[in-house]
Amino acid sequence: MSYKTTEAKIFTCTQSQDLAEQIASAYGVKLGNVITSTYSDGEFQPSYEESIRGTRIFIIGSTHPGPQNLMEMLLMIDAAKRASARHITAVMPYFGWARQDRKDKPRVPIAAKLVAKMLEAAGATRIITMDLHADQIQGFFEKPVDHLFASTVFLPYLKSLKLDDLTIASPDMGGSKRAYAYSKALGSDVVICYKQRAKANVISHMELIGDVTGKNVVLVDDMVDTAGTLTKAADLMMERGAKSVRAICTHPILSGNAYEKLEKSKLQELIVTDSIPLKQESKKLRVLSCADLFAEVMYNVHHNKSISNKFIM
Repeated sequence: MSYKTTEAKIFTCTQSQDLAEQIASAYGVKLGNVITSTYSDGEFQPSYEESIRGTRIFIIGSTHPGPQNLMEMLLMIDAAKRASARHITAVMPYFGWARQDRKDKPRVPIAAKLVAKMLEAAGATRIITMDLHADQIQGFFEKPVDHLFASTVFLPYLKSLKLDDLTIASPDMGGSKRAYAYSKALGSDVVICYKQRAKANVISHMELIGDVTGKNVVLVDDMVDTAGTLTKAADLMMERGAKSVRAICTHPILSGNAYEKLEKSKLQELIVTDSIPLKQESKKLRVLSCADLFAEVMYNVHHNKSISNKFIM
């Protein structure tokens, strides 16, 4: 897939350099020239080294922690606004801080709302992202948000496996809508895990709702952080008689000892996108690129063409 344009320009934050190069290649342009200067105390300053006056620009950068990734995106947007760019689209394959989308107890922030307001205050005129942790985050913005589904990347791969007795599973109650959407597309059954947490990233109890005996199970989730939920769910399903267990997770955060858990688990493979750079390799990891998806959507946005088929699970 190759696209041509004489107006839109694509730039990248440092954390998404590899993915941005693939997106720009698929789009049919070279990445724009940005230089980032860093002071000895860690403060940094991005600088556009070419004119962007009156142009539409796309700034690619996932905002996974630490906070410097979000800060770099904000600085890039602000610099573009002050350089008189006509449209500034923040392309965020992974929208960080999205798990804090509501007050689940007293005296806590709603970080996702705060991030949305900061992006708009910096000067973003449009947001393109993929598989938000919570759909309602789109409502935190007053600017257009294109919320893409990674199912357009995952479904062709799952179909190519030609698994018999396929069952889609959600690792928690919150992901049941996503699991049902995949099951509808694949014509399969659905099971759901019910879990209780002792605290963030710590599961105290997990139960399985549904029968997986003799089934090839595919767990579906939007992100994998410590991998505790996925690996525990996979082990539980194998104990309940599943033939095999795979997992698809859009965003491979994989923090802490996640890689160790993955290697020791009964998961046959973990299928992810390249929305976040991997910290290390694993024989159980399969990475599917989302570059073509973003390139096509960016091209259509620039040329005022429909992108509605990328919102269909």
